[in-house]
Amino acid sequence: MITWQVLADGPLLDPDERLGLELAGRGPAPLTDLLADLGNMQVAVPVLACAVLVAWLRHDRRAAVYAVLAMAAVPALVVPLKLWTDRQGPLTEATGYFPSGHTTTAMVAYGAAALLLAPHLRRTWVTLVAAVLLTAATSVGLVLRGYHWPLDVVAGWCLSGVLLVALRAGTRSGQPPK
Repeated sequence: MITWQVLADGPLLDPDERLGLELAGRGPAPLTDLLADLGNMQVAVPVLACAVLVAWLRHDRRAAVYAVLAMAAVPALVVPLKLWTDRQGPLTEATGYFPSGHTTTAMVAYGAAALLLAPHLRRTWVTLVAAVLLTAATSVGLVLRGYHWPLDVVAGWCLSGVLLVALRAGTRSGQPPK
């Protein structure tokens, strides 16, 4: 539905752009830059790589491979969507901002890491909370820096959610029932 709004210049775009422009530039730039950078491949993927290594060494190889495949799906899905929608960014004439690749990268990397590490921790909720906080921080940083419109970020959440649900379903299908 969000993609349709972007492609059809739907009624959600005006409030999205007003809100995005209102929020852009708020907060201390060094902090909002740091938050936005949590969605960089150079930051998020090594976190996932560590979790993949832990899962692999703990003989949870199926989950490790599926997590790598979920992360590989991010650019495979985001890049064509960016080209197709050709949405202009908040503070630039450049296009290709929808959906937010940084948000999608952050949520898939941190979410997949949480799914991989949870079975090996006593307090599994800690990994989920960490993944949610890192993704939320990335999302906030991207909007406050004016790198993305709010709907770009929400679309990244939706796309990531689909990938994480698929990852969870794929890893559970190979496990015996409890």
